[in-house]
Order: sequence, then structure tokens, then C-alpha cells
Amino acid sequence: MKYIFVSGGVISGIGKGIATASMAMLLKSAGFKVVPIKFDPYLNIDAGTMNPIEHGEVFVLDDGAETDQDLGHYERFLNESLNKHSIATQGSIYWTVLQKERNLEYGGTNVDVVTHITEEILRRIDLVAKDKDVDVVFIEIGGTAGEYQNMLFLEANRLLKIRKPDDVIHVHITYLPIPHSIGEMKSKPAQMSVRDLNAVGIQPDIILARAERSLDSSRIKKLAMSTGLEPEDIISAPDVTNIYEVPLNFEEQGLTNRILKKLRLKRKSQALSEWRGFVSKVNKSQKQEKTIKIGIVGKYFATGDFTLADAYISVIEAIKHASFSLGFKPEIAWLDAGKVLAEVDLLKGYQGIIVPGGFGSRDIEGKIATIKYCRENKIPYLGLCYGMQMASIEFARNVLGLTGANTTEVNSTTKCPVIHIMPDQEKKLLKKDYGATMRLGAWDCVLKKDTLTQKLYAKNETSERHRHRYEFNNEYRAQYEAAGFVFSGTSPDGKLVEIIELPGHPFFIGTQFHPELKSRPLSPHPLFVGFIKAAAR
Repeated sequence: MKYIFVSGGVISGIGKGIATASMAMLLKSAGFKVVPIKFDPYLNIDAGTMNPIEHGEVFVLDDGAETDQDLGHYERFLNESLNKHSIATQGSIYWTVLQKERNLEYGGTNVDVVTHITEEILRRIDLVAKDKDVDVVFIEIGGTAGEYQNMLFLEANRLLKIRKPDDVIHVHITYLPIPHSIGEMKSKPAQMSVRDLNAVGIQPDIILARAERSLDSSRIKKLAMSTGLEPEDIISAPDVTNIYEVPLNFEEQGLTNRILKKLRLKRKSQALSEWRGFVSKVNKSQKQEKTIKIGIVGKYFATGDFTLADAYISVIEAIKHASFSLGFKPEIAWLDAGKVLAEVDLLKGYQGIIVPGGFGSRDIEGKIATIKYCRENKIPYLGLCYGMQMASIEFARNVLGLTGANTTEVNSTTKCPVIHIMPDQEKKLLKKDYGATMRLGAWDCVLKKDTLTQKLYAKNETSERHRHRYEFNNEYRAQYEAAGFVFSGTSPDGKLVEIIELPGHPFFIGTQFHPELKSRPLSPHPLFVGFIKAAAR
């Protein structure tokens, strides 16, 4: 078993997840079985109760684990589905240790941070390795070198290196800024972040040097000299036009071979041709004038004076996957639902509109106004989770004439609860049992024959990932169907509405699940492909 730890320095959001996913994919292409695990330093048990603006998208796995968005990058680059063993937070680790202490599993000994917490971290690493039966484990450590929050993960790294010196390496991603007032790339912040690692007993084996542009030879030599590495161990990681170029950039600089050499492994294969073909298609579409203008109407964009795309990162990538596969360059715009309500003309000029998932009452009227505009003006529409529920409410109000129709999530006393809470979820909310209690993970769905949805999937059943507490109210199903509303996907027992669509419309589909979570670069999701095709027309 080989272990590769990945840390970041200087700034947060430096791209550890993309780098980890890229390296894992490169070693997979070299013929090795790999698995990644992400250690997050926050004390939440999981990411499920965190606001998307606070921490970005919650990525749900097949087994229902609510994880960090980096798990999405891992799955997309590896073209594999992961499970709950590939994520661990500091909170979940403390939780496990304290439960063991209460159960006397430590035999009455003094339970302490070291060694009990660090040993639990190492146990989690072995758990994911054994679960997947792999050759190489990638361990991404959240946070930034120098922070006390991730110190215990780094200590676990140090301990494992002592125990297995020939089987553990550390890759450090650091940042070299180019201050506009100076106009020169500065290496001192990168040197300092390596010293932060040295201070806790870790010497990186490889440095990925992030910067606006590629490092020149003088910067590489200077960074190598100051960190005690060979120049070949300094890999330039410049900004790229699309993240899928990153593995090829690493490969061209010999990163895969450097990793294999340090771990005493021999390359078994070279299987990057399919990925190269995909990236070539992406680059070709970026140069063409065939663009698709897509608007995403949501409420998790603003963070102070800045816009945060991370809240919908899987939606964005799913749009890209479908667009690239069809030879289009997507132009994605963020539209605040509250502003749309005040000025619906903001939607003009878009070839397709998506209303993604969300919770709560804020700005839902803006989403409903968006859906009404798309339905009446024949604009291709794709509603995801909350977007499907809002589409059902809009149809009830403006087609069925059910004035005041709503979801009980927003109005518990509405006279027309076309969306209501699932019975088991109601009991959980009454107990304030919020964490990891939604309808989560992959659930089977039966597709109605000859519907647009069934034609897009090209099969009669599918399995998709969910994250919700509310559902379509079956008491209104007959009324909807009489007005032409089609329920094109349901649970196998027919009790839960999973997909809705409007025939006669260029494209109007809503899903209770999140199809974006299963879209991959090499296999775009069929619903997104159908949506982009309709938008192109």
C-alpha cells in the first residue's frame, strides 16, 4: 500500500481538490488502483448542515453521504463512484473517539488527542484502502499549512511516514503571487508555507507551484534551493482555461513518473488517450463561435461583493460536459432570483434556464416568475430538486387556477399544498433531527414509456441521487394529469414523483433528484445533453 498526502499553502481555494483528482487519475491511467479520501478540519460531522455560501456545494454520494465538493471532482476525474469512507471531518473523528470512550473500548485508559485522534485518522485511511482494495491512497488535507485546525491530520501524516518511510510521500500545493504593483512573480510566500510544514516535521517530496502563469526556470531553481528539493520536483501549475487540462499539464512535466519513482513503482500502462480526446474536443469548442447562453437562477451566489460559483459547481460542470460533447461553448450567467422577480426581462436572450436546488422561502417568487416565463415563452427549462417543486407550484397557480398553491416548507397553512413534507421527514423535523436525515443517496426511478425523459435516458429505469425532505402531493396528481402535466418518472412503487415534464414544449423537465451529481466528462448526463440540444435549437 502506498500513500500520497496532499496539502495546500498560502491561500485557501488553491485547487487541492483538482490537483488530487488529477494525480489520482494519472496514477489510474498508469495502471494502478487508486482511491482518494478528503480530511476536512471543521467540527461539523458532515457538510450537510452547512450553508452553500459558507462552504460551497454539498456533494451527495450513492450511499447518502453528504460530502465536500471535492468528492465531486474526484468522481468526475476518476469516472468512478465513491462511498462514505472517502470523506472524514475532524468532527466525525472526534465523535467516533468519544463514542468509543463511552463504550469503554479504550479499556479505561486516558483518552487524548495524541494518540487516539491521530490513530483514528490513520484507521480511516486504512478503512478506505481496504474497502476499495487499492494500490495507492490519496489523502487530501483540508485547510492551509500553518493553521492549527488541520494540525492533527499533518501529525498523522508524520506518524505514517515514520512507520512506512518507503511508502509515503507528501505533495504540497503552494502559491506564487504576481503583485500588479511589482509585476514580478514572488516565491517568498511559497517558501514560507513549506517552512510551516517543516515546523511540524514534514518535508514535502513534490511541490505543485500554483500561479497565474507558468514558472520560469529561475523561479523553479530558487524554490527548489529554498525547499531542499530537486528542480524536477517543482511542478508548475498555472491557471488554465478549463480544469480538465490540469492532468495533461502535470503529465507533460513528468509528475506521474516522479511520483512512481519516489514510491518505487513501475508504470503498468498509459491510458490517457480518451482523456486527451476529451480535452481536445473542449479546446476546439472553446475556439468556435457556437455558443450556448445558459442562465442559472438561484440565491446562493453572493458572498459580500463577490460571486461564488462553488454553490452550484456540479451544475456548472454538467452544463460543460453536455455542451462540450455537442461541440458548443457554454456561456453561463448567474441570475439572482430576487432581481428576476423585480425585472423578468433579465431572462431575455438566454437559450436555456436552470433553477437548481435550494431550501427555504427566500426568493422563491423570483424562481416561480422565472419558470412562468420559460413555460409561456417556450424557453428550454431544467428544474433540479427545488426547481422541480417550484415548477409544480407555478403550474398549479397559473394553469390549474389553484390560487396560493405552495409548498408547506414555505407556507405550512397553504390551502393548496401541492408540495408537502414526506411523512417520515415530518417526525424528524419535530424532533429537530436535521443532520443526515433527508431522503439521501441513490434511489431507483421508473421512467414512463414514450416520454421525452425516457427517450433521453434510452432505458426504462434509472438510479439518481437525492437530497430532499419534501415531495409532490399525490392528492393533486389526477388534476395535473388532466391538464397535460406528465409525471415521467416515479419511484418503483409509484408513490413518489421523481420527474415531471410538459409535452408540446421544446424542453420542460423537472427532477426531484440531482442529475448533475452523476455527470462525468467522459459520460455527460442524458438530461443535460437533451437540455443543451434543445437550447441549441
